[in-house]
Amino acid sequence: MLLATMFCYLFYYTGRQTFGFAIPGIQAEYGWTKEQLGWCSTALLWAYAIGQAINGNLADKLGGRRMMSLGAILSCGFNWLTSFSTSLFQLGGFWAVNGYAQSLGWAPGGRVITNWWSRFERGKVFGLYVCAAGLSSVLSFALALWIEEFGWRWIFRLPVLLLLAAGVIYYLVARDHPRDLGFESPEEDEPEDNAVQEQETDVSADEDSIGRYLAVLRNWRFQIASISIGFQNSARYGLLVWVPVHFLGKEWKQTGGVYAKWIVLALPIGMALGALASGWISDRFLNRRRWPVISGSMLLAAAVSIGMYWIPKDQIFLAIVLLFLAGFLVYAPQSLFWALCPDLMGYRRAATATGVMNCVAYIFAGLGEPLIGWLIDKSQNDTGLVFVIVAVACLAGGVLAPLIRR
Repeated sequence: MLLATMFCYLFYYTGRQTFGFAIPGIQAEYGWTKEQLGWCSTALLWAYAIGQAINGNLADKLGGRRMMSLGAILSCGFNWLTSFSTSLFQLGGFWAVNGYAQSLGWAPGGRVITNWWSRFERGKVFGLYVCAAGLSSVLSFALALWIEEFGWRWIFRLPVLLLLAAGVIYYLVARDHPRDLGFESPEEDEPEDNAVQEQETDVSADEDSIGRYLAVLRNWRFQIASISIGFQNSARYGLLVWVPVHFLGKEWKQTGGVYAKWIVLALPIGMALGALASGWISDRFLNRRRWPVISGSMLLAAAVSIGMYWIPKDQIFLAIVLLFLAGFLVYAPQSLFWALCPDLMGYRRAATATGVMNCVAYIFAGLGEPLIGWLIDKSQNDTGLVFVIVAVACLAGGVLAPLIRR
């Protein structure tokens, strides 16, 4: 079930992380500003945030398998509609609805994984799940780099066909709960863990939606974790959306030639490996403590981002190394934040907590996109400013992380 969920999410980002590659083509055809296109990106991120708050709770109630499959199928359709846009309103509208469809994936998939794996292995399995998301970024970037030769509209059309196939396969293969195949839940026979005993013992199996939401919103450590991931996600999407614009701008042929096109792949590759390593380190060496890795990686990411701002774009090798490190360090905390959801809120509230946390994460990310676009426009196209904003966001998230300690 872990592999099936990872397989499905491996293709999810083909439906939402290709937008940065389409920006140069859209600007060339319509002349819209980077700030305007930043608001289109924000429309997706905020629709995704609203959907996370809703669909995480629904996954606790209804199960994750059907929701994750439905999201994949709908996202494919809305990407195709986006590709036919001829106005800014159409582009932002279709992209926003696609954001809601995309929100049917992450928390429901996390619900399935939580059902099948015990708390003692959550860091590792969520690390693998987030690694699949990171590899999805690699796949999305590679496909977009190839397809952009055919025009920006095809960036929204071809990669998502893989997402459509993955959604259908996941529905046929996956099952929501071990009991669906005659197995006992891994939670049923485990000894109590003092770290989550208070959260788990008072939760009724038939707790309603309002009760789950209230429990999540009243937990101050969970609130701090949500704000911290908000800054982390702002940094992450700042890199994912604007690094392709930075390296594939008008002068990329002069500053790096064909190699500049592939520099951007270093970022998602680093992200995938960072997510995988952080969960394993937390479980194996830190007795499932999450905050030291979160804080340390984000503070180091801030330093690397400042380094990215100062290096010239024609320094290809150095850019590849620093982008890999930036991706590794910025994305490393993701698996630990998702493991914190059942850690802090208990097994039965896991998807609700995941949805609420992801809602906050994408509200923050959405605020960052038009800000970055506006600053680039005002600075006469200094796209390197994205790295300064990423550094500030990482610094804020890293400083907050120690407050999460249990």
